[in-house]
Amino acid sequence: MDLLDFLNKNYYILVPALWVIGYALKQTPKIANWTIIWILLGLSITIGTFAFGFSADAILNGIIAAGVAVLGHQMFKQTLGGRNGKRKIITVEEKKTEKIEET
Repeated sequence: MDLLDFLNKNYYILVPALWVIGYALKQTPKIANWTIIWILLGLSITIGTFAFGFSADAILNGIIAAGVAVLGHQMFKQTLGGRNGKRKIITVEEKKTEKIEET
C-alpha cells in the first residue's frame, strides 16, 4: 500500500509544491532546519483548507500531504547519501577521541 492511497487526489499537486517550498526554506539562513517541517505542515493545512474548505478531511489531507512530502524527501536524501558513500561510521574509539579533544 502506498501513502498516496490515503491522500485525496486533489492534494497530489501539494506534495511537489511543498518540496519546492521546503528547498527554498532550507536555503534561507535565518530559518532553523528543525522549523522547516512545522512550516510545511502549517502551509499544507492552510492551503488545503482554503482550497477545499474547512473540514476535518481537509486538515487530515493537509497533514498527510506534508507527511508524504517530508518522508519522500528524507527517503530520497537517505538513499542518495547511503549509495554515494557519504556516510561515515564512527566507532566508539573515535567518539571517545572527539570528546577528549573537545575538553
